[in-house]
Amino acid sequence: MIIAAIDIGSNAARLLINEVKIQNGKPEFIKLNLLRIPLRLGMDVFTLKKIGEEREKMVLDSMKIFSDLMKVYKVEHYRACATSAMRDAENGKEIIEKVKVSSDINIEIISGDEEATLVYENHVAEGLDKDFAYLYVDVGGGSTELTFYEDDKMVYEKSFNIGTIRLLNNLVTEDNWKEMKAEIKANINSRKQIVAIGSGGNINKVFSMSKTKDGKPMSIAYLKKAYKEFNDLSVEERMTKYGFRQDRADVLVYALEIYNFVMHWADINKIYVPKISVADGLIHNIYERVSGEE
Repeated sequence: MIIAAIDIGSNAARLLINEVKIQNGKPEFIKLNLLRIPLRLGMDVFTLKKIGEEREKMVLDSMKIFSDLMKVYKVEHYRACATSAMRDAENGKEIIEKVKVSSDINIEIISGDEEATLVYENHVAEGLDKDFAYLYVDVGGGSTELTFYEDDKMVYEKSFNIGTIRLLNNLVTEDNWKEMKAEIKANINSRKQIVAIGSGGNINKVFSMSKTKDGKPMSIAYLKKAYKEFNDLSVEERMTKYGFRQDRADVLVYALEIYNFVMHWADINKIYVPKISVADGLIHNIYERVSGEE
């Protein structure tokens, strides 16, 4: 079975195509292609309240490419979801209608809570030590999703309008931070030690730079060190020294700021980075729905 997931975020749009094979009675998800296009819709939406003409054209062109690729790979099932920026854009629904006409892709605008649930759909914590409780932290351009998992079940989820593109544009208020802190203090508690699970392009990049072995956690001490190191450099210096793309160099510090605050407030000292995303969660969500119908 060939399945595709389209995740249209505030910073980038991603097309993930997987083949699902049954091995020993269990589904195995094999990545066939992953295409990322830095649309940066949040740069328009969070300041202008709408998607401008240039980025609208980028959306339409990108979805046409995604549509053509899905045809090449003979995708049988797909789901396309848009998150924070499209939720906030006054012309979001209008652009979605244009995409349907030009590319025959149906885009759903999903809530922050559903976005958090999709990250949880990866079921990563199910394969980890049951002696711990786990906090999924998904940092995007427009929002941060927290999902708390304990004793084999999800006990809390919440989406916050704190994201890297919003921070880049000075659009996160002190009240936004206070709300997040209060929510974490009130709801992220356990008799077990709590460990974080991070998702998103920025934490994946930091993890690869940390030289941490796959399957092993990074410490909050390393995240603090990385934050200070990057924060002391300009965007141009980060690009030159580390070979970052501009759309990574300008937001990485803000992502680390969010992770550091969340982990500090939840009293967490280590984070696993299993390279999961909303797109991966969508793939699992589609497979479970389709296999249940068959």
